[in-house]
This record gives sequence, C-alpha cells and structure tokens, in this order.
Amino acid sequence: MARLFGTDGVRGMANGGLTVELAMQLAGAAATVLAPGHDGRRPVAVVGRDPRASGEMLEAAVTAGLAAAGVDVVSVGVLPTPAVAYLTGEYAADLGVMISASHNPMPDNGIKIFATGGHKLDDAAEDRIEAALRDGTTPARPTGAGVGRVRPADDAADRYLAHLASATTVSLEGVTVVVDCAHGAASHVGPAAMQPPAPE
Repeated sequence: MARLFGTDGVRGMANGGLTVELAMQLAGAAATVLAPGHDGRRPVAVVGRDPRASGEMLEAAVTAGLAAAGVDVVSVGVLPTPAVAYLTGEYAADLGVMISASHNPMPDNGIKIFATGGHKLDDAAEDRIEAALRDGTTPARPTGAGVGRVRPADDAADRYLAHLASATTVSLEGVTVVVDCAHGAASHVGPAAMQPPAPE
C-alpha cells in the first residue's frame, strides 16, 4: 500500500480520498504517537485551518478524533500554516494540526501535523503514525471527565501578530504595501500585520 504521508502531510480530494473517517482515524493515531500523556497531564493539540469549504468539515473530524483520544484541543480558526506551527510551541502543545492543501486546487485539502514545539514531523514519526492507523491501533477512549475538551483560542491571531512584529527589524513606515490575500489563510492576519502600530 502506498505511503499515506506525502511531501507535506496527508492530502487528497476532500470527501473523496480524504474522508471524515480518515481524518478522525489519523487524528487518533497522531494522538497515540505524539501525545501519549504519560507524564500525568492532559495532552493538548492546536488545530487550525485555511478557509476552504471542506476545512470546517475536516476540522470537526480532526477535533473529534483528538478529543475522543483524551486530547484537549485549542482551536485557532483560520490562520496560515506558519501560525499554527508557531502557536503549537506558544501554547506548549503536544502536537499541532493544520488543515490546508496550500496551493492545491480548492476541492483538495490536507492534514499537516506538527510535533511539539511546532516542528515538522520527521519520516520516522510519520511512519509510526501510519503504522498506528493501518494496524488499527485504537487510541485510549477515556470517558467522563477524561474526554478531551475543545476551546477557542481568542488570542491566537494577536499572539501570532506579536510574534511577527518582534521577528522583523525593518520598519515599513512611509512605504505603501498592497496585500492581496485572495481570501486565503492569511486574509485576516495579513492586512493586520501591515498596520502601523497604535500610538502610545
């Protein structure tokens, strides 16, 4: 059977090859491998998406798969992929998930998984997740208070914007910048990142 992970996550036509069932199973397998919770605390995952029509559906499936495995989900909404990677570290999460197919056509979608700290998974970690999925390894299914909780991260965009502002040393004062985000994942934070700072 062909390898599930490609160059950058798992991609396919949403509701075709990339089904809700696969998204839930992939999330559960990722929880088993990346967030076993052996240190006694509840594992945490950051989940974000781009604005594709299928993103809401796949976000719900990924979130359900993680919560069913006892992982608390921090939902950051529509943000670019680097934001989800950054916020995975910022929120001290065990893993991050970005639902996006980047430049692929709109009917496609993808699931990108980040390790703790927001780092890209290496091949060995991807292989372990695939093995858990293909072997039918069922993640722990807690009940009652053990079920993962889901909360929106209302400060996610602000945290990412503050990070971007601190990462640049070049002032854009006096420069006219045209930003065409084309309703993409950066359509909200992109223009906000270009705004001059509020006067003190």
